[in-house]
Parts: sequence; structure tokens; C-alpha cells
Amino acid sequence: MAELVARTAQAFAQIGVPGELIIVDDGSSDGTAAQVTALQSDYPWLRLIRHRRNRGLTAALRSGFRAAQGEFILFLPADLESNPAEDIPKLYAGLQAGYDVVVGWRQGRADGKELASAIYNAVSRRLFPVQIHDANWIKGFRREVIQALPPLRSDWHRFLVHMAAEQGFRITEVPTTWYPRRAGRSHFGFSRIPISLLDVITIRFLLTFSQKPMRFFGGLGLATFTVAGLVFLFLAYLWFFQEQTQKRPVFWTALILVVAGLLFFLVGFLAEIIVAQGDRLADLEARLERHEQNHTPL
Repeated sequence: MAELVARTAQAFAQIGVPGELIIVDDGSSDGTAAQVTALQSDYPWLRLIRHRRNRGLTAALRSGFRAAQGEFILFLPADLESNPAEDIPKLYAGLQAGYDVVVGWRQGRADGKELASAIYNAVSRRLFPVQIHDANWIKGFRREVIQALPPLRSDWHRFLVHMAAEQGFRITEVPTTWYPRRAGRSHFGFSRIPISLLDVITIRFLLTFSQKPMRFFGGLGLATFTVAGLVFLFLAYLWFFQEQTQKRPVFWTALILVVAGLLFFLVGFLAEIIVAQGDRLADLEARLERHEQNHTPL
């Protein structure tokens, strides 16, 4: 921990701006909190946030984002796979150049996760308007990007760049050197691959249809109605012109499609109501935040 803080101090001196380092102790049992507390007398800009139990990286980021006070917010791991003295100036330079998000691109990586990461990043480039090679690594954000992100759910830290790109923020990447971790262990396993795939699908759905859910569910309803209508026309043709008896399995299939179409429309209407209520809550939260900042009437 002392080396991490010292390298961060070196980075602050190099870029010539005051900064703060927020360490999020996510329920660790390795004495992280005690080490940070011991260092705070020498580094007054060092801050500590503690979680009573392990809540995951996304929750740790939420806590860090809420506590951060600067115009630029950078995220780096504490295990020194990233060297703050090298990488903080690189991320800061990208933000100073006018970009809203700057992402690190690991060079020389050798942690056994290269193939899975390559697949994940390739899928991400296909599904989202973001052309970067390493979406799940160190990042730098302007504060307005963090404020514009939707509420983060479990494991959604992997999709911060995707959500920012969907909202039109400017994104770039900078090459960074990867180093073997100094402490802790990776929690990666092949069981995370299908979980990540489901998360990617969920994020893609939410970003695409969260504001107009009826376009999705209504489209499915129209499609099922169309198929059901064609089937009924075919059965009517057989009955009136071919004098054939009804095909009951086909008839019941078409009837089920009609019911499914009605359900899709119903779900679409309910989703629209939920989205409308969410927009009202978001507007109320924004008004409350302005009131707290400016002491203006609601």
C-alpha cells in the first residue's frame, strides 16, 4: 500500500495538479484499512472508505465515485498491475486533450485471461459504438460522465465505457504497461464467461430500449400477430377452396401466437409506465441535487 501511495504522489507531482487518492476497502481482511490510516499523516490527500463486507468492484466504484471531489476521476487497481506513476499522467493527458473518457490498453499482458478478454472486447465492439481494445481496464472520466451514468448494478463496472459511448461521450485509449499483481488473487473463472454474456445482452437491451420499450415489445407483438394472421389465412384457404378439414395443431399454434402477441403489447405498455415513472424520479433527484448545491427552492 505504501508503494501505491508513493507512486500516486509521484504522478501528482509530475502533472502538477493537486489530487486525492481514495482507497475503497471492500471488506478485506489483509489490514488495508490500518495501512491507509497509518499513511494518512504523511499524505493528507489520502482518503479511506470502508465496506463492512465484500460487496464487489461495482459497489466499490459507486462508493468511490460518490466520494470523489475533483473534475477528473481516475480508476486504477490497488494491486500494482497498473503503475500509477506511469498511467495517471497518460490518462490525465487524454482528458486534458478534450476526451471525456480515456481507457488504458494493456501491453505485454500475461495473466492467462488474454483469450477471454479478446472475445469479450470483440463482442463489445460489435454491439456497442466503441472501438477500443481493453474495455475492462483502467479508466479516466470527466465528472459529467460519471453523473450521466445510470445506477450501476452488480458487475456493471465492465460496461462503464459502453454506457458512456451510448450517450455520445468522446472516448479514446492509451497504451499502458501491464505488470504482474503484487498482492491478492484474481477471481476470474470460466464460469464468468456466460455471466458476462448475459450482462452484455442486458446492457445492450437497456441502452437500446429503456426509453422506448414499446418499440421492442410492440415489434414482437406485431410480428406474432402477422404470423398468426398468415396462418389463419392459410387455414381459411384450405377450408373454402380446397375443402380440407381444419388442421387443429396449426390452428392452436396460431391461436397461441395471438395470445403471445397480446401479452407482448401488455408488457410494452407496462414497461412504458415504468420508464415514465423512472424519468419522473430522475427529474426529482436532479432537482433535489440542485437544491442541495445552490439552496434554491424546489
